[in-house]
Amino acid sequence: MRALQELGKYTLLMIRAFSVPERWSVFFRQISKETYKLGVDSVWIVVLISIFIGAVLTIQVSLNIQSPLIPTFTVGYVAREILILEFSSTIMCLILAGKVGSNIASEIGTMRVTEQIDALEIMGVNSASYLILPKIIAFMAFIPFLVILSMFFGIMAGYGIAYSSNVITVSTYEYGIQYWFNPFYIGYSIFKGVLFAFIIASIASHFGYQVRGGALQVGRASTNTVVMSSVFILIFDLILTQLMLT
Repeated sequence: MRALQELGKYTLLMIRAFSVPERWSVFFRQISKETYKLGVDSVWIVVLISIFIGAVLTIQVSLNIQSPLIPTFTVGYVAREILILEFSSTIMCLILAGKVGSNIASEIGTMRVTEQIDALEIMGVNSASYLILPKIIAFMAFIPFLVILSMFFGIMAGYGIAYSSNVITVSTYEYGIQYWFNPFYIGYSIFKGVLFAFIIASIASHFGYQVRGGALQVGRASTNTVVMSSVFILIFDLILTQLMLT
């Protein structure tokens, strides 16, 4: 019953949020601001984690594929498939759920407990559309760049390991990266990233908007955002994999 109640509140909030903006100039200015805050500020963590994961993947796969029956180029092939299909979209969005999701929930939740949202409503402003829609649109628009950035730096980190160590030769790694490449996987990963960005931003906005109380409830909303976003990302990852790859 509680789940259905929360679903109803979420649906009604999204209907209010996805209404036509009252002032387009303000709307586009908000999108620009949110793009920098939610997207550009997340570039460093995406790049950093992708570099380390790409390097670790290359080392671990090369150490665990020590069989004359398995060609050496499999290291590059496996690293590429893991990075493109899962890490750069699903795992990266799980990480961003903690950074971006908690940021959105705490920001909107603080505005709720300090009665800033009530002030917007009194002035006749659709607070849901004004606060939530720019965040969702900005994050969904920027996430493809983060996904592609993650793929690039992850693969280049593996290349760096091949160049600087003897676990695999550079030419063999390059061959594995190019072997049996399916361009559809890039689009599939970007599509997943956009969907997960909507899940993160909308769920975070919902929990932040529904906050009642004080600082303790704002912190609880941030925690609930990370947990629920992660759960739904994993659920939809399974559904999309079943629908689009099988």
